[in-house]
Amino acid sequence: MTETLHIKNMVCDRCILVVREVLCRCGVEPVRVALGEAVVQGPLDGRTLSDVRQQLEALGFELLEEPRQVLLERMKRAVIEWVRTVQDRPAERFSTYLEGRLGREYSALSKLFSEACGTTLEKYLIAQRIERAKELLTDRELTLSEIADRLGYSSVAYLSAQFKQVTGMTPSRYRESEHPDRRPLDRI
Repeated sequence: MTETLHIKNMVCDRCILVVREVLCRCGVEPVRVALGEAVVQGPLDGRTLSDVRQQLEALGFELLEEPRQVLLERMKRAVIEWVRTVQDRPAERFSTYLEGRLGREYSALSKLFSEACGTTLEKYLIAQRIERAKELLTDRELTLSEIADRLGYSSVAYLSAQFKQVTGMTPSRYRESEHPDRRPLDRI
């Protein structure tokens, strides 16, 4: 028998490794660990679950139990995944992608996100795209045109306009700066 633990603030492969280590340290056998969840041999007793919760919280993660919180975290992970893989898929609207991933209508997902997070899903998506653009600009390996393409922007001009609206500076100016305003994905 297995049990699924839903975990907030998992945003990268390193998070998966850390969560796996925490589970093993607590004597829990992970069957599978992915962004936002861990499937473990279970069910877990109250004491073990408490130990896992405490150790995860010490590292900035949080166990989620309420279905609404789980859905919100799945939405956030889907946004991050879309931003990081948009160039690998045929042209697809974000709303279509999200509906496919979560099996719910975009309008209902958007409404829930706005009510719970105090910002729109669209603004969250833009913030994630701009943060990814900052990362790619900092790496200095891609041209602005390649970055726009990688992030699914229709043009460099559109990326530049949105980047300036969010950050107050052009992508070129940002690339020349010291990059003081980079934010972790779980803080967006």
